[in-house]
Amino acid sequence: MNHYDANLDKNAANYVPLTPLSFLERAKDVYPNYEAIVYEKRKYTWNEVYKRAIKFASALEKIGIKKGDTVSFLAFNTPEIFEAHYSVPMTGAVLNTINIRLDANTISYILNHSDAKVLVVDRQLHIEVKKALSKLDKKITVIDIHDKFADQSKLEKIGDLEYEKFLNTGDDSYVWKMPEDEWQAISLSYTSGTTGNPKGVVYHHRGSYLMSTGSAVAWNMPNRLNFLTIVPMFHCNGWCYPWTVPMLNGRTICLRNIDVKKIFELIDKYDVTHFGGAPIVLNMITGAPESDRKKLKNKVHVLTAGAPPPSIIFKKMKELGFEVMHVYGLTETYGHVTQCAWNDDWNGFDEEKQNEIKARQGVRYPNLEGAAIMDPETMKEVPKDGKTIGEIMLRGNVVMKGYFKDKDATDKAMAGGWFHSGDLAVMHPDGYVKIQDRSKDIIISGGENISSIEIENTLSKHPSVSIAAVVAKPDEKWGEVPCAFIEMVKDKPTTEKELISFCKETLAGFKVPKQVVFCELPKTSTGKIQKFELRKKF
Repeated sequence: MNHYDANLDKNAANYVPLTPLSFLERAKDVYPNYEAIVYEKRKYTWNEVYKRAIKFASALEKIGIKKGDTVSFLAFNTPEIFEAHYSVPMTGAVLNTINIRLDANTISYILNHSDAKVLVVDRQLHIEVKKALSKLDKKITVIDIHDKFADQSKLEKIGDLEYEKFLNTGDDSYVWKMPEDEWQAISLSYTSGTTGNPKGVVYHHRGSYLMSTGSAVAWNMPNRLNFLTIVPMFHCNGWCYPWTVPMLNGRTICLRNIDVKKIFELIDKYDVTHFGGAPIVLNMITGAPESDRKKLKNKVHVLTAGAPPPSIIFKKMKELGFEVMHVYGLTETYGHVTQCAWNDDWNGFDEEKQNEIKARQGVRYPNLEGAAIMDPETMKEVPKDGKTIGEIMLRGNVVMKGYFKDKDATDKAMAGGWFHSGDLAVMHPDGYVKIQDRSKDIIISGGENISSIEIENTLSKHPSVSIAAVVAKPDEKWGEVPCAFIEMVKDKPTTEKELISFCKETLAGFKVPKQVVFCELPKTSTGKIQKFELRKKF
């Protein structure tokens, strides 16, 4: 036996399973009286947040919740869902956060498929949730969140229990459970499937811990930051920031609903230093009327992810005092796993070139072991020429355990020892990734591959365009042609002819949209454009 293996075994002194639950315990021990979370007039210290999580965990155990059970939450960004990231896994159970904009059929499917034993739900959602519960073939415990800051006084209750009263049935002295193995499941998130039922993505304690520490490093997050919850905490567990921020003794400021005026007010009132948001949120911020804005007292650091933002967004945000970094990831990777890390050599480039670089998806996070652009058929890397399109493949400890109760989908997603993202991209000579499209969003016109993102970026530079989405429209001659759907800037009208002419100035003829439709674009709760809804129009 190798001497480095002899009598050097893992034991309780030198090996403890990694879990982000330890971050909250440390915050309570080191900074007990520091303000931890703020929501309207509700404010809690780390000592109070810890006690509330302990009591809720104890209350769950008293009604029979144990290791491997699922506890579902349908909640806005309020303290309850933040606490759930600790209280539920403290029992050994798994936290299932559900998108608040889902319909009753999908909610019902998730509650059934996840084997949920408990549903904690904001009373504002009573209409769809009551329909969903009526479709269940089992009885589950329902706990209401009654939010007095959301005008719920006239809303009927959903469950027989209420969050605060239920929490107070728990014991202060409850001893929470460390995971026996860091591979143990901590959360379950369902993808927003565009066809068929959504798939359940399982995270483990190890990955959640590593995502938290990796995010802090990649974003240069300092201690005592002030973090605004614009990203819904139901979405990839809020990109894992409910676990990251306590590690840094940061303060979490809860934003229940996306409201641009409120965003500026909270930034001003609480000296917000960091937040994340989809490109649509950045678009709302840069397009806000002067009456809704407040001048920033300090630089605010912003992460944006989702559909690649038009480069013009970076320019507009910088002018307002926001520093934006583009990141990329999926539900299956605990959120963001690549970043457009800035290289000082680029400081001499003109502004347009700098903004084009900022729109790239960049390089892997320090907690990701591999990010490559491959031919999915051969599993060989494509040339780093900035032109050859392949699929983004990922590998590391922040790739999900797999899809819940779906071995076939898991095996397919992990084929060849890499996670297949479904996103098509190029690799630049400097090793920076740039997404071209989702595989299903590439437009094939007369045998030519057209990136819808390239056309959207061009359209977004027009002063009358607020948001642009481009999809394939069936065409007898070419098979498919680009069609653009446009949300206009208020009080800046334009025409289809003008936008087509604008595109002709910089795009090849076959890439120019053949039709322009003006409308409000359908979006998910996290601000992603629902292109499948646009395709339905054809």
